[in-house]
Amino acid sequence: MCGICCAVNFSSSHVLESRLLQNLTKRGPHSSKEVRKRVGDVSCECLFSAHVLHMRGKLTPQPLEDTDGNVFLWNGEVFGGLDLGFEDNDTECLFHHLSSCSSPGDILSLLSNVRGPWAFIYYQAAKHCLWFGRDYFGRRSLLWRFGPREKFVIITSVAASLNGASDSPWQEVPAFGVYKLDLGENSQLSSLRLELYPWIYPGEKTPSVDELNWESLDNCVSLVMNDSGLCLASPISPMNMSVSQTISANTNTFGSQPTIEDLDAFLTCDQMKKVASQLIDVLSRAVQWRVQYLPYEDPATLMPNDKADVAILFSGGIDSMILALLAHRHVPSGKPIDLLNVAFRLQEPKRQKGPTKKMKNKKMTPDQANDLGEPLPSARFDVPDRITGRAGLQELCALSSDRKWNFVEINVTQEELQDMRQKHICHLVHPLETVLDDSIGCAVWFAARGIGFVKDGIEYRPFTSSAKVVLTGIGADEQLAGYSRHRVRYKAAGLEGLVQELAMELGRISSRNLGRDDRIIGDHGKEARFPYLDEEVVSFLNGLPVWEKAELSLPRGLGEKLLLRLAARQLGLCASAMLPKRAMQFGSRIAKLENSHEKASDKCSRLCAT
Repeated sequence: MCGICCAVNFSSSHVLESRLLQNLTKRGPHSSKEVRKRVGDVSCECLFSAHVLHMRGKLTPQPLEDTDGNVFLWNGEVFGGLDLGFEDNDTECLFHHLSSCSSPGDILSLLSNVRGPWAFIYYQAAKHCLWFGRDYFGRRSLLWRFGPREKFVIITSVAASLNGASDSPWQEVPAFGVYKLDLGENSQLSSLRLELYPWIYPGEKTPSVDELNWESLDNCVSLVMNDSGLCLASPISPMNMSVSQTISANTNTFGSQPTIEDLDAFLTCDQMKKVASQLIDVLSRAVQWRVQYLPYEDPATLMPNDKADVAILFSGGIDSMILALLAHRHVPSGKPIDLLNVAFRLQEPKRQKGPTKKMKNKKMTPDQANDLGEPLPSARFDVPDRITGRAGLQELCALSSDRKWNFVEINVTQEELQDMRQKHICHLVHPLETVLDDSIGCAVWFAARGIGFVKDGIEYRPFTSSAKVVLTGIGADEQLAGYSRHRVRYKAAGLEGLVQELAMELGRISSRNLGRDDRIIGDHGKEARFPYLDEEVVSFLNGLPVWEKAELSLPRGLGEKLLLRLAARQLGLCASAMLPKRAMQFGSRIAKLENSHEKASDKCSRLCAT
């Protein structure tokens, strides 16, 4: 995982803003390097800046540059599509392939084959062209900013919130395909012209730019479809839109409070049992790739240690429970797995700020410590996700007694939340700005930081997670009808409406969640990995009819994500397999901490940098 950036200036040299450079450096603590290139006879200068978090093979500083003058910046993971061993570095491998590409079609064919999350910037010296883009889902962040007066463009993994209004705001690069900026052509133009090479399914008609859901670009930029008609081949199968039948279950036999027996009844159906087993197999492979691709270490010099390489954003809900069990299959048995559980303490009435004379010589209980502003373990942090997280830990221990699970209780006070939001988080969430982005962005930032407490016996001790890989459950709700809005749509428009809603969810996930979460987690020098959005997993689920994925005529805790619940039962889970969906902002209680009357879609004034 890396922080990558390219600044192209057609009028003068460019110096990166200190805050932007600081945010890039935090993403890549192991190597930092800059390359400046004056582009041939073109009146243009490019500044390439890359900051590497060592995650694959041997440490490879970026930007990479070859003898032909090509420059490559890569922020991604190749989990398939190219022949790579565990000890190989994917950046070097991809650069070698790109440098041998003789046409745009060759470049697109190469990128179409890559399986895994990525964002890249590639300067093709012979053509004076800059290529850049994100993977199909936008699992890696990439932002752009254009200069309306001084003609420039900046492309970067992460930026910084701009104080006040700006005539050149940051925007997320839409994950609609790969973009090409012809530096020679653009040096002669008064405005910038970008070419798009879009993702399409085989046999699908190439869309026009107007058909894509663009965020408005500045007047100084024009975006056009490439003249050659070339496209990237979609890495996933189209969604099965069939609505011709419904699940073969008698819904009248289910009460309003579903039970394990209700869920087990579906497993008496051979087809449902078979599909649940297939989901386990494909999801297990996705988890395996994401927990085993780690920095290469020479076995001859490798020293044993008891620190975790892998952590999971963990609420004890079904998504994170399944990830934990599947990670247990593939992480070496002697290695612990960190379960990161975040909770926000509700504001309490004001109390005395210092200990009384009677308290000075006494050992403080956790509750007394929290009265003084210390985020120690306390019943005041027993939010819903903490309660289900502890219950989930007990289930995991019962099913995997040989595994050490570090259940990290991450407790956040309102004071620390406000401090870290203004210092760091607002810059990472930017350019997103809603109340929902604030709530989830802050919750994920504290969770991924991994600073909290673990319980040894009856005692708590401070703990900081060392894991550089952070697994998240994003994608499960979007594909398996886990949100309440899916039930609303189903009630209003039946299966046809539900299928359309799920297709829309998958299509917009890059702009709603993934870039933000990549910026947030990457700020700690850690890498977010998304097993539920593995291309093979998505293709498998897309191939199923909707009634094999969810049955929303059934009660909450049963009908939504039905297929995943059946998989959970086959893995041996009980109580967690029946938990209804609870959004992170409500489960962690951050949504109740500052203003309970806001709407999720409202613009959040707290994200404004000061």
